[in-house]
Amino acid sequence: MPDMKDPSPEALANVTAHNVETRSHLLPEERAVEGDLDPAAGELDPKVQAAVILAESEERTVHPDPDDAQGGHRQSDDTV
Repeated sequence: MPDMKDPSPEALANVTAHNVETRSHLLPEERAVEGDLDPAAGELDPKVQAAVILAESEERTVHPDPDDAQGGHRQSDDTV
């Protein structure tokens, strides 16, 4: 289970304004579930939500968890 720590400065630096802008637009499937979010009504701003998602993804890329089957790169000797 991920430890949900804050992304490192290195991971945050990899999140660009362009990436946030493009990720903040909901896909049709997401819109069907989420609806149109309204930050004025106290709902999370889609750009903030996108930035958090992208930063967490970058953190997993920059600092992969060696115990995670998807993130770990093991040698055959590691399994004996």
